[in-house]
Amino acid sequence: MKSRDDKPIIKEQPATYEDYARLDDGNRYELADGVLELMTPAPTPKHQVVSSTIQNLLMNSCQSEYIILASPIDLILSNKEVRQPDLVMIHRNKIDIITQRGIEGIPDLVAEILSPHSAKRDKLIKRKVYADYGIPEYWIVDPPHETLDQYVLANGRYELLNVFDRDEPVRSDRLPCVSFTMGEIVDAAAGLPG
Repeated sequence: MKSRDDKPIIKEQPATYEDYARLDDGNRYELADGVLELMTPAPTPKHQVVSSTIQNLLMNSCQSEYIILASPIDLILSNKEVRQPDLVMIHRNKIDIITQRGIEGIPDLVAEILSPHSAKRDKLIKRKVYADYGIPEYWIVDPPHETLDQYVLANGRYELLNVFDRDEPVRSDRLPCVSFTMGEIVDAAAGLPG
């Protein structure tokens, strides 16, 4: 949303999905409990290759059962909570939660790829938000450490179920089609900045 003199207007809190959707200032935002949060800077080349490699591997093994989407995609959890996870998996029997606006419901998995500016948000804030909204599985991908932390929802909170290292096959009881290693992921992005 812009004023007559072309300056961005951030609505006084609390903002809603409609306020968020009207923004046209060229920046990316998330809506966190009614607060518009600027997402900067843009992902690094390494982050993008890691994301696309995971998405491609998941597409190869899971596409017949799941829709796999990569950011930017709006995950509309409520009228005051809109996130943009790096990756999302939705079972095809829940395809109706995918709408023109984005994903309007609870996906089977969300994944975030750590970067220096997102570590606190991904490890603490988003982990709590995703658990509060009942997303059954959450992955935190850490390319520099070549690990993937797998959290599963238990009694309304995430429990760390596994930490997959470079050579250990990533598996999920909830998503049996998943099968890749962090080595495949980080090798695809080797030598890239970020």
